[in-house]
Amino acid sequence: MGNQGMSNTSADAKMAAVNKKFRTTGLTTGMISGLTYGIYTVLILVAGLYEPLLGAAGAAGVAGILTVPYICAGLNDLFAGIWLTAFNAKKGRIREMGRSLNTFPGKMIVIGSLLGGPIANGAYLAGLAMAGAYAIPISAMCSLFGAIFAWIFLKQKITKRVLLGMLVCVAGAIIINWTKPEGSDNFTLGIICSLIAAVCWALEGVFATYGGAMIDTDVAVNLRQLISGVVDLFVILPILGGMGLLGMTLSAGVPTIWLAAAGLSAAVSFVCWYKSNSTVGCAVGMSLNVTYAFWGVFFCVLFLGQALTPTIVVGSIVIVLGAIVVTMNPLDLFKKGA
Repeated sequence: MGNQGMSNTSADAKMAAVNKKFRTTGLTTGMISGLTYGIYTVLILVAGLYEPLLGAAGAAGVAGILTVPYICAGLNDLFAGIWLTAFNAKKGRIREMGRSLNTFPGKMIVIGSLLGGPIANGAYLAGLAMAGAYAIPISAMCSLFGAIFAWIFLKQKITKRVLLGMLVCVAGAIIINWTKPEGSDNFTLGIICSLIAAVCWALEGVFATYGGAMIDTDVAVNLRQLISGVVDLFVILPILGGMGLLGMTLSAGVPTIWLAAAGLSAAVSFVCWYKSNSTVGCAVGMSLNVTYAFWGVFFCVLFLGQALTPTIVVGSIVIVLGAIVVTMNPLDLFKKGA
């Protein structure tokens, strides 16, 4: 009996160690996903500073509002898919991609790809074009919607602490929109686009959590990026009449190089995000991912000369703090041995 008790204690200790390592992996990959998505945001904005994208972005109507964002989003996702395909080919996973598409979890990944790519990413980049760095923290409210959708569809409980963190995120978004920046005629439309991105990314998080738990993360994200890029460039862009601009962008060279770099950063971000979602849950993974709101604004101020206003500083900090509260109990940091 004594030996059996010691055996059970040892097994419990080993299980606790595995669970701790599992959670640490999820938290670490979630933080990395936020940092790399902040880098992606700046790289894709830099690409837009070069012709022909710069001139087209100033055009009136649909051409200026949607065509440029969908060229950037499509090329970014396609390049991300190419980077990941090369990586998976090296690891011998190419056949697994085809097999995964024929499974139910694979179909969930496809649905998430369409929500998070063509819809969310297109709306996010349109929001950036119209509202600048103000759009970044608004889109980061996907953690709020993600926790709600995870509660509804995945039966992941929302504790009082998580609810508090979600409300803090909302407060941060309100602060950011308190004062409209000068010279932003389409500021409100940009904020609305960012909000659409937040809702669709949250839904993608739910589908990614389900599909990513049963399919290799690298394969799932590879499929996600390729599907998103192909739909953006060869389905949506022709409808918008942007194929000519796409050709000029590719022949220009420089913006394409920046978009390829953005694609690499996005690939790393999404792999880490899907891995985080599948290990620590949709709400926690998404809350860690939205630290890109801080990194995105920080890099925009540092490298692109974005005006630093009190509302964007306070609002961004509040949203990030809200995301932290959703993820963990801040008081745990002050406990002995924590």
